[in-house]
Amino acid sequence: MVQPAARSEDGAPVLVLPATVTREAVPGLCERLRCLLAEHAGAAAGPTTVICDVSGPAADPDAVLIDALARLQLTARRQGARVVLRGAGRPLRQLIALVGLGGTLGPAGLQMRGQTEEREEPLGVEEGVEPGDAAL
Repeated sequence: MVQPAARSEDGAPVLVLPATVTREAVPGLCERLRCLLAEHAGAAAGPTTVICDVSGPAADPDAVLIDALARLQLTARRQGARVVLRGAGRPLRQLIALVGLGGTLGPAGLQMRGQTEEREEPLGVEEGVEPGDAAL
């Protein structure tokens, strides 16, 4: 169900989530995260970041995935680490914001990892135009 651990290009451990995350799978995912952190604890300061690859379930995110991500973050924090998401598409980012976890799981918690080009403009932001401004 959970794929073997890998390492990111910067050496951080990677936890790859399955394409479908069920409620029954959440405790196993948290245990796998604890094992990853224990395996990498031998490093000088230990890992402070675990990359969570959500590219599989991110295509069709649901409340179970959000619950799993919140529980994984809590597990990581209890071990002195944090979770950074990789492969979080727009639907997942929007769902995290919709359920109000963007601030709680945002900059100090779950972070989105990706290229600047992948970011989208916030909703409701428009550029103002003054009457009489010349067209470009």
